[in-house]
Amino acid sequence: MNDNRKIRVFLDEDPVPFAEFSPPVKFVLDTTKIPDGKHQLRIVAQSTTGKEGVKTVPFEVRNGPSISVVGLQEGDVVTDQVPVTINSYGSERNDFFLIRGSETPKGIPAWVWATLISFVGFALFYFIMYWNPDHYQSFF
Repeated sequence: MNDNRKIRVFLDEDPVPFAEFSPPVKFVLDTTKIPDGKHQLRIVAQSTTGKEGVKTVPFEVRNGPSISVVGLQEGDVVTDQVPVTINSYGSERNDFFLIRGSETPKGIPAWVWATLISFVGFALFYFIMYWNPDHYQSFF
């Protein structure tokens, strides 16, 4: 039997495949050699009869440091002055671990404050309604 099946793997719009295999195949995609950003892997498989099938897999490479922006989001309409906090962090050193606090400082969410106030309010209500010195008599 003539097995001329093959799989060609292309990156983005490159007309030359960066790899060619016989199926089945398992390989490691080294993203450290691909610039950060959006890319697509185009896989072209050829059957024994010469027919081709194509599958495109979009993906995003982010090997550089992660960037966090607080105070401005995509699509925001802003006026006047806008305070913006930008933080960048990554894993440049794999052999050293030190906890320094929060990577990106953020305010306490409103739901946490509402829960805390509700809990304290209920505790005060319970204390005021059910506190009676007669219940707390000494045994001595």
